[in-house]
Amino acid sequence: MLKIDQQKIVWEYDGDLLVIEPWGKNSLRARASHMRTLNLEQPWALLPQEEVQAQAYCVTYKGHQAVRLDNGAISAVIEENGRASFLDKNGEVLLQEYQRDRTMRGTNYSPMMIKGREFSPMRGPDNSLTVRFESDEEEKLYGMGQYQQETFNLKGSVLELAHRNSQVSVPFVLSSKNYGFLWNNPAVGKATFGTNHTEWEAYSTPQMDYWITAGDSPRQILSQYARATGMPSPMPEFATGFWQCKMRYRTQEELLSVAREYKRRGLPISVIIIDFFHWPEQGVWDFDPEYWPDPEAMVKELEEMGIKLMVSVWPTVDPKSPNYPTMMEQGYLVHTDRGNRTQLECGGYEVFYDATHPGAREFVWDKIKKHYYDRGIKHFWLDAAEPETIPYHYDNFRYHMGSGLEVANVYPYYYEKTVYDGLKAAGETDIINLERCAWAGSQRLATLVWSGDIVSSFHSMRRQIVAGLHMAVAGIPWWTTDIGGFDFGNPDDPAFRELLVRWFQYGVFCPVFRLHGARVFSSDAQEGMGYGGAPSGAPNEVWSYGEEAYGILCKYLFLRERIRGYVMAQMDLCHQEGIPPMRPLFVDYPEDEAAWSVKDQFLFGPDILVSPITHGGQTSRSVYLPKGARWVQVGTGQVLEGGQAVECAAPLETIPLFVREGGSVEAKTLEI
Repeated sequence: MLKIDQQKIVWEYDGDLLVIEPWGKNSLRARASHMRTLNLEQPWALLPQEEVQAQAYCVTYKGHQAVRLDNGAISAVIEENGRASFLDKNGEVLLQEYQRDRTMRGTNYSPMMIKGREFSPMRGPDNSLTVRFESDEEEKLYGMGQYQQETFNLKGSVLELAHRNSQVSVPFVLSSKNYGFLWNNPAVGKATFGTNHTEWEAYSTPQMDYWITAGDSPRQILSQYARATGMPSPMPEFATGFWQCKMRYRTQEELLSVAREYKRRGLPISVIIIDFFHWPEQGVWDFDPEYWPDPEAMVKELEEMGIKLMVSVWPTVDPKSPNYPTMMEQGYLVHTDRGNRTQLECGGYEVFYDATHPGAREFVWDKIKKHYYDRGIKHFWLDAAEPETIPYHYDNFRYHMGSGLEVANVYPYYYEKTVYDGLKAAGETDIINLERCAWAGSQRLATLVWSGDIVSSFHSMRRQIVAGLHMAVAGIPWWTTDIGGFDFGNPDDPAFRELLVRWFQYGVFCPVFRLHGARVFSSDAQEGMGYGGAPSGAPNEVWSYGEEAYGILCKYLFLRERIRGYVMAQMDLCHQEGIPPMRPLFVDYPEDEAAWSVKDQFLFGPDILVSPITHGGQTSRSVYLPKGARWVQVGTGQVLEGGQAVECAAPLETIPLFVREGGSVEAKTLEI
């Protein structure tokens, strides 16, 4: 049965229900269920819909009765057999369900009996769900979050819809056909972008929920997506400077000595971070007073130096924590359906707090507020946010909001919400929290994501460049990496020093410029392994890598300082319009076909073209200049037409950079 319900179009057949309605400008939301009531109240990543002028009416489509819904640049058509198609303003198909079924009438009668939306029964109250769409072999796809691979065009990819350390599933994809698609479902599953058809799978879910938007350009689509899920929070100005971090500063005096040394050398620094195991037990959310005797004095001295302090908190609770019995009694800990309750072994036998539980969020924030915020600390590093259960047995975890298979991907959103809501209630406005994961909508909670515990190698660096561009397209614009990688870097190794310099040059043009890493252990560092029960890596300050590297790194520190006004302007634009500051070339130059294939360069705002050096021993590289502008080479001042590739020299101290002619940045500003 097809019908129109005000601006909604509804199809019902043999226990199946499909509802499509307008959801923001040029956008539609589709939800479906099988043999159960459709929940129209759960928003997941989406904000309440805006009022739009949409029209629903009956049509004949491909010779059969259908209902059509028009909303600006996008239309939906449901045929009498329930097949949904989405059209652009010219009537061309953007996305169409893949249906080969003989049980219903329509244009796709087939003995194969493959449905476009297939709910399959499983043990428990939920179904597994597969949604299939026809595939256009020529389209290119981008976004979906952070995956550790160098694949840029995702067409042909299979992606796990699940979080892991260094993997962030944000299920929004942008098509070169000028539409964007959000799988508005936090269930663990899989997305397959095949050349024959596309499939979205949720392994356990009560209903289907997705959102689709159309427009004339990638910029328009990204802006509409940001309006639907929440504009990125405003970036605090201090956060555009340099962030110093290592695994890990063991004592209050050690941390302060590093901050003082930056100031003694006259080097710019905006943030310094206290990493994990500064606490006596996990799940205490407090300093170990033996090694951090006076946090208030520490914060005061740092503030006098113009440095903000960020402190790591983990979502883990050790049974030895005095908070464990209360949290267990109140149901504030993540459950396991089978076997031992232990979910992580990292200095103990930890369990994760259930961030989807409102009471648990209030309980944890109360501890953070008392032990950190009330001592002057207002910025937090939310580590292990996936959550990093070992092993990742998603089907064995049960949250307040549902089973792990059904809701696990929303965990980092609520982990961030724990702190964000507390800071907002305390009257804070300059909020930024570093988190090792995210989901759709996290950008509206001041979430800065970094790419996890990655390996220190050029191969890994190349993967991060691609990952950062996909995260930008997926709507998470505040993003960074551990400069130099996290694991295995040796500060005394010339090859690693080269990698660090090249990564540092790239980091200057990331939204947040942050040095971090475990590094290999030195003899001095091993003496500190007892502090808090965890090891400490080798020194990781800019002067830790020899005089040649230090000279280069200092120049790039001051380069970032010179462009902070430009960075802040891009952050303001991101907050207002949802356009990420670091983005693929095709966002600004969609008419340039070659721009859709460039994965090792990016635009930092509209005026800076960045081309990192990504191989050891490399001293030159080819740089593609997007068509539609003229480009000025930094260092030579040469003006070149876009639409061509040029070979650029790149000795160790140089990253190839161009500025757009007539833009707001002059080439001499970027000279070192």
